[in-house]
Amino acid sequence: MTTTLTDAAAALRAGETSSVELVEQAIAVADATDAEVGSFLARFVDSSLAAAAAADEALTRGAEVGPLHGIPLGIKDIITTVEAPSTAQSLILDPAWSHGDAVVVSRLREAGGIIMGKTTTMEFAIGIPDASKPFPIPRNPWNTDRWAGGSSSGSGSALATGAVLGALGTDTGGSIRIPAAFCGITGLMQTFGRVPKSGCVPLGYSLDHIGPMARSARDCALMLGVLAGHDPSDASSLDVPVPDYLAALTGDVTGLRIGVDRLVGGDDDPAISGALDAATDVLASLGAEIVDVQLPYYTEVLAALGALVAGEMLAYHLPDAQTRLSDFVASNRLGLGKHTFYTGADYVQAQRVRRVAHRALTALYDDVDLVLTPTAVVGALRLDDLGDDFSTWFSRIHTPYWDAMGNPVISVPMGYTAAGLPLGLQLAGRAFDEATVLRAADAYQEVTDSHLEQPPLTTATVAA
Repeated sequence: MTTTLTDAAAALRAGETSSVELVEQAIAVADATDAEVGSFLARFVDSSLAAAAAADEALTRGAEVGPLHGIPLGIKDIITTVEAPSTAQSLILDPAWSHGDAVVVSRLREAGGIIMGKTTTMEFAIGIPDASKPFPIPRNPWNTDRWAGGSSSGSGSALATGAVLGALGTDTGGSIRIPAAFCGITGLMQTFGRVPKSGCVPLGYSLDHIGPMARSARDCALMLGVLAGHDPSDASSLDVPVPDYLAALTGDVTGLRIGVDRLVGGDDDPAISGALDAATDVLASLGAEIVDVQLPYYTEVLAALGALVAGEMLAYHLPDAQTRLSDFVASNRLGLGKHTFYTGADYVQAQRVRRVAHRALTALYDDVDLVLTPTAVVGALRLDDLGDDFSTWFSRIHTPYWDAMGNPVISVPMGYTAAGLPLGLQLAGRAFDEATVLRAADAYQEVTDSHLEQPPLTTATVAA
C-alpha cells in the first residue's frame, strides 16, 4: 500500500510528516526505480528540496498555505516549467520553445505544489517508444516488459511507484486514462475548456486536455480544483464557474443512473468481463441503478477522430516533417506520412460527425447520469508488441470516443488480469459535471482498494 496525496497533505498539516520528508521519500523512490521504469526525463532534486524546506518553514510560522502545500508533483514533458526546457521527448522541438511555467504549473505552485521533475511521454504525445532515439523507454512498474501506456507514461509510472503523489498528464485520444489503467492509478480528463492549455505543446487543437493524475479520485478532485478556471491566454478556455469538487464527494451514489456499455470484442483479456461485473455490482450495492446502454455512433466517432488528429497534428508538424523527417520517431514518420492522405473535406466531414454524435450523446444523458465502460479490454501491452502502427492494437483501448465528445471521464483501477496487470474502469459524465464523475469514482474507491496497491517493482526495489 502507499499513501494518497490527500492523506499526505492532511498528515503534513497535522505535523505527522514534513514536506522535506515527503520529497526525500519521493527522491529515494525515483533513485531506486527510475533507471528501470524510465519515469523522468529531468529531475529537479536540488530545487525540490529547497522548495520543501521553504514549505516547512511556512507551516512552522503559521502562514496561510494552499491545498497542495509541500506535495511532490510531476509534470509531463510537453508542459513548460521554469526548471528545464520542454522537449516533448523529441529531437525536433527547439528548447527555446520553453518560456516559463505553463498556466497550470503556475497554479500548482501557487497552491504549494513542489515540482519534482518532467515525466516521460511519447514523442509529441503520440509516438510509440523508439529505442533508436536518446530518450528513456517508459516501462510499466507492474512488469517492466510491458508498456506504461501513453502518452502520459512517466506520470503514470511515477505515481504507481510513489516517486510523486500527483502529476499532470494530457489527453487527446486517451493519454491520461491509458497509463492510469495500465499502471493502476487514477486519471481524470475534465470537460474540454475547463483547464487552460497555454504552455503545452499541441497535438490536436480541438481535442487536447491537461488533467490531473493521482492515486485516487479524491486526489484528482483536489488537483482539479486548483487547475480549473478560465485563462484568456488559451482561446479554448471557457469562463464557467468552478464548483467545490471535494464537497461533492459524499460517498453516496444512491439514485444515480449509470449506463453500461461493455464494448466487448474478440481480443478481450479473460479477466475483463468478471472485473466489469464486480465493479457494477459494487456501484449497485452503493445505491446506483445500473442499466445497459450503447454509445451513439461509436465506430463513426473513432473514424472521425482519426481525421481530426491527422489534420491538427499535421498543421503543427508539417514544416518539420518536410525538412527533418528522420528526426521523428518511426511511428510518427509513418503517421505523418499517412496523415497527408486526408483532405480538407475529410476534416470537415469529421467535424460534422462529431457534432451529430455529440447531440445524440447529450440525448443519452437525458436518461442516465453516467456512462461506464472499460478503459481498455486488456492489461498493459508488451513493449515488443507495440510496433510502429497504432492500428494493430488500438481497437482494444476505449478512450478516444470521449476526447471527440469533450465530456469529463475518469479511469480508476478495477482489479487485475491473471498475470497481475491492472485493469481500468471509465466513468463519463455530462459536460461540466466532473462533480458527479468524481463522486461516483470516489464512492467506488471508498469500498475497494486496487488504487492503493503498489507494484512489485516498488515493493522489492525500495525495500532493498
